[in-house]
Amino acid sequence: MTVSPFHLSRRVVLALAGAAVASFATLSQPVLAQNTTVKVGIMGGEDEEVWKAVAEQAAAKGLNVELVVFNDYTQPNEALQNGEIDANAFQHKPYLDAQIAQHGYTITIVGNTALWPIGVYSKKYDSLDALPEGAVVGVPNDPSNGGRAIKLLASLGLVTLKDGAGILATANDIVDNPKNLEIKELDAGVVGRAIDDLDAAVVNTDWALKSGLNPETDRIAQEAVKDNPYNNFIAVKTGRENEPWVKDLVASYQNDAVKAVFDKVYKGTGVTAW
Repeated sequence: MTVSPFHLSRRVVLALAGAAVASFATLSQPVLAQNTTVKVGIMGGEDEEVWKAVAEQAAAKGLNVELVVFNDYTQPNEALQNGEIDANAFQHKPYLDAQIAQHGYTITIVGNTALWPIGVYSKKYDSLDALPEGAVVGVPNDPSNGGRAIKLLASLGLVTLKDGAGILATANDIVDNPKNLEIKELDAGVVGRAIDDLDAAVVNTDWALKSGLNPETDRIAQEAVKDNPYNNFIAVKTGRENEPWVKDLVASYQNDAVKAVFDKVYKGTGVTAW
């Protein structure tokens, strides 16, 4: 049977139209839904609930967030550097800077999350003025949080540091100690739990909650929130910061829905920082 030019042209047109639709659908699919899975390293505890809310927000953008929960602060950056996870969210910049200096990590900050102001807690005394001569004060023993604690004691007038003592200050940088405080260095996760054996302790807010400390009744001082260098953030391996999913992940955290969950979980002890 002979095919007329009209029929041939119609078939060609239909074929081309079908191909164009298929091509458009293929090209449009990444825009409508990334369908990308990323592994995000976080610390176990209250933040898991917050990140479940982040994952829900991400799913609406076609981004599947798989949470990888750690219980050791040294592990998330190592896992990120080794490509075992795609991002992490658990640290502030002084801690990351110290880790980079120690291990040579290539890690880039891509978006702020929250701030947990560090505080002085006591079960025995209700004010700084009430701390006795020779009081034993616990502080975290890692460089960044330890320095943060020592700087807080200095800002509160309990000790004076030598000129040039930076964010990694230690007890050795103390040049004046009017109350002869005994600074006792303990693991960040232990110092709050040791409160009954101490006169006071400088404790990160998240660890204070895990240790059963009540900011309303046990906290006798706190660092300032304004211009605080200890904002936490989402980080990725350097070189991946411009990948499309990164922007979606940050936006999935930085929104009112996640803020509401954050405020509920942390009960005012932490503040969102974007």
